[in-house]
Order: sequence, then structure tokens, then C-alpha cells
Amino acid sequence: MKITILCVGKVKEKFYRDAIAEFGKRLSKYCSLEIIEVADEKTPDKAGKALEEQIKEKEGSRILPKIKDDAFVCTLELAGRKFSSMEFAAWLEKAAVGGRSHIVFVIGGSLGLHKSVLARSDLGLSFSDMTFPHQLMRVILCEQIYRAFRINNGEPYHK
Repeated sequence: MKITILCVGKVKEKFYRDAIAEFGKRLSKYCSLEIIEVADEKTPDKAGKALEEQIKEKEGSRILPKIKDDAFVCTLELAGRKFSSMEFAAWLEKAAVGGRSHIVFVIGGSLGLHKSVLARSDLGLSFSDMTFPHQLMRVILCEQIYRAFRINNGEPYHK
């Protein structure tokens, strides 16, 4: 199985990069992991709704060409479906067994994802009603994918 994490912006903090690299190393036993970053747009303080929409549209226009037609797209969004770790593991296993050989998880920038990206999504996924920095979401997502593979393989990590 190939898993791509497609995200807006670069991870600046070394401790986040280190955590992502560690989970990438651990995941190599279970899947092929690719992380693709697209440039983010600077958002001025007190930007109006119209400017925010333009920014999301620009970021979306960078995201969409990176998604292959046959990929199953899972967007991270506040209004998405919530899973327990066990449910997420079951979903991931079902996707793999169901022939989904490539899953793309999309993490937007600080303003979220443009409607064009959401329209391409096969599943909206929410980790919480809370808002997290998009850089931290990469770590959380990598950890949950790793946890799911451990659960699905009957390995003890998840306890």
C-alpha cells in the first residue's frame, strides 16, 4: 500500500521533522510513505473573507495536480468523520483489502482547504473538534497511521 501525505507548507520546527521522520522509518515496514509539500500563501493579519478564499484557492490549485486520478483522497477537516484508533485501523485495512492501493491524506494550510479540494475528497476525516497547527497534524496523522498498522498486525503498540 502506498500512503501519501499531501500538505500545505513546510515543517519548520526540528522536533516535528524528527517525529515525522521517525514515524516514516517505522511505517516503512508496512507501507510506502511519501510526503509532498506544496507552498503556502502568507495570510495577512485581519484578512477579509474574500482574501482568505483567494488564498485557499491558490493553495488548492497547488494541491490538486499532485493527486493521481486513481488515488483515494482523505481530507483532514474539522467537519469530517471521527474514528477511534480501532475504527481507523479497521477502515484502513478495509481500504487495502478493497483494492485501494494508494491513499492520499490532504492537510490544508492555516485557513483549511479550498472547496475544490474538498470536492475531490472521498472521505473527510476529523481528529478532533479542536484546531491543531497543520505542522503538528502531520505528526498526529503519521502516528495514527502507524498505530493502525500495528493494530491490524496484532502488535502491542496501541495499548
